[in-house]
Amino acid sequence: MAKSNTARITRAAPERPVKTKAQPAPADLDRLIHERVRLAIVSALAVRESLTFNELKALLKTSDGNLSVHARKLEDAEYITCDKSFEGRVPKTEYRLTAFGRRALERYLDHMEALIRATREGAR
Repeated sequence: MAKSNTARITRAAPERPVKTKAQPAPADLDRLIHERVRLAIVSALAVRESLTFNELKALLKTSDGNLSVHARKLEDAEYITCDKSFEGRVPKTEYRLTAFGRRALERYLDHMEALIRATREGAR
């Protein structure tokens, strides 16, 4: 069989970033915690055993309605618990972070740290 004298042209593949580990994707963030007021609620409860509705409201500088809506979403997801009681005739609402909520916050923080690290490494 005769050899062909035609040259082969090969194209180099376009350069792509080399992935050593799965890079974190911003879309994978926990949307429930990522919202500003909910992140503030979970973060505050992570450093305090419990906080009352009024303490959270003052700390976050938010309205009753806004705090109530965001706390309810966290409660529905079982990230926090809500205990209602009375002190005398005054109602008292107290929130606590659940173990499930603490793990969700840890995952969220780990994901954010990985995003920050990947962004800084990509800028070099």
